[in-house]
Amino acid sequence: MHRTFCSIILLGATFLVAPLSASGVTIQWSPVGNAGNAADSSPFTGHGAVGYSYNIGTYDVTNSQYVEFLNAKDSTGANPLGLYTSGPDGMSNGTYGGINFSAGNASGNKYSVISGNGNHPVNNVTWYDTIRFANWLNNGQGNGDTETGAYTLLGGTPTPSNGDSITRNAGAAVFLPSEDEWYKAAYNIPATNSYYQYPTSSNTAPIGSSPTALPNHANFQPDGPDNLTDVGAYTDTTSPYGAFDMGGNVYQWNESFFGISLRGLRGGSFFAYLNNGLQSSNEGGDDPWRVATNVGFRVASTVPEPSSLALAALGFIALAAWRLRRR
Repeated sequence: MHRTFCSIILLGATFLVAPLSASGVTIQWSPVGNAGNAADSSPFTGHGAVGYSYNIGTYDVTNSQYVEFLNAKDSTGANPLGLYTSGPDGMSNGTYGGINFSAGNASGNKYSVISGNGNHPVNNVTWYDTIRFANWLNNGQGNGDTETGAYTLLGGTPTPSNGDSITRNAGAAVFLPSEDEWYKAAYNIPATNSYYQYPTSSNTAPIGSSPTALPNHANFQPDGPDNLTDVGAYTDTTSPYGAFDMGGNVYQWNESFFGISLRGLRGGSFFAYLNNGLQSSNEGGDDPWRVATNVGFRVASTVPEPSSLALAALGFIALAAWRLRRR
């Protein structure tokens, strides 16, 4: 049986960052303006007020992008930080997984995309995996550090010793969105400074279906494909700021911290029903060390977006240093 996220608590113009190496990760950004907007006044919400402009990832992070990360930061396959979830319910699961591990492959090529799943959102990632990925982007990719940058993680272990106190560092350029940043990008209507009920630019309940070019459709139960779909496959359904799949496909981690030690999740998934994540009033979370087949993430960035030239320079420096170390 596949593992799914089930402990959700219910409370009621695109920019490009240039590839930073010959096989680096390219993130597409959707700008979120309307700085200083008011929070959603609907019952059980109160989220969405953000006093600055920023970018939200146009798409969830994909298996192909995460493979680049794995091969760069775990080139030998030792997996000391637990960035790869193995086992029958992990990333190599034949039905829902998207990433294989091959111990016999050469260093730097231990991880590969399962055929046909490269553009599926990466799943089975912990909250700590997501902020390590953000740090890696923040530090220029290549051999960029995963433990410092946008966030500081201590202990050098999969679950950091400071896990419950991690917050975004000042000056972070690429990061996991906060609850308010995610909520605004998903529901805020900039022209009227109001909010939709659904992250499909609609107050009418979206329709669960297989990928389609029709508006207000998404990947969720009971009539969705019962599996992950390519990011952006619902080609005429976006959030008000142009981000795809903010409802359905996979739940998405955010920075929110509440309860005893839970981190925020938003958006619903292919395994969820309409009233279990897609509505603006559906706020939830899970333990940050937990993984599931229907949980992934997207990143956000500052505005102006991290300079392509500056990030490229960082990437080339990191790549050169990495190559020197491997000689």
